[in-house]
Amino acid sequence: MSQFATARRTMVDNQLRTTDVTDARLLAAFSTVPREDFVGDEQKAFAYIDQAHQLSATPPAGRWLLAPSPVAKLIQLAEIAGTDKVLVVGALTGYSVAIIAHVAGSVVGLEEEAALAEAAEAHIAALGLTNASIVRGPLAAGFAAAAPFDVILIEGAIEVLPEGFAGQLADGGRLVAVEGAAPAMQAKIYVKAGGLTGRNAFGSSAKVLPGFAKAREFVF
Repeated sequence: MSQFATARRTMVDNQLRTTDVTDARLLAAFSTVPREDFVGDEQKAFAYIDQAHQLSATPPAGRWLLAPSPVAKLIQLAEIAGTDKVLVVGALTGYSVAIIAHVAGSVVGLEEEAALAEAAEAHIAALGLTNASIVRGPLAAGFAAAAPFDVILIEGAIEVLPEGFAGQLADGGRLVAVEGAAPAMQAKIYVKAGGLTGRNAFGSSAKVLPGFAKAREFVF
């Protein structure tokens, strides 16, 4: 067994199973997708450590690949069915898109940085994932052209959810994201039933994505 295959199995056993990730399909996906391929060359040796990896220095906080356990818990929170159509907002180099492709009917990854989108396209193609695709555009706009979606996963933190996302969810659809401002952040799930109803699910943290920060108020 290769070094990375061993690290992948250890990640699943010691990071995912021990943090209440119980979906067998999801555990199988994390056991299969080579996380080391989705980070920079200098980060490959640390790809399976339970920490985030910076993939871009875009201001203000850069773009970060979430650590394995929080992204697994976010995906599990969405309760993705094998027929679901999923949108990943902030696809980065495509890791979560590749994971979700193993458990969903189809998945679209939205990315606004050209270099990240190109890498994601190459990774999805290399893995032969015919039910996954990458599109480019502003993250905060979502992807109305392919809506409605059964699930929207926002891969990163939001301080505010743009109003347009409710219209991109199907009835009964779920949206999951890390919400709030550091250090008080929560993984949250919204369910569409007429309007959107949200609830906190577990404590988490992530860098706020471009376009998802609250407008700052001026104090005189």
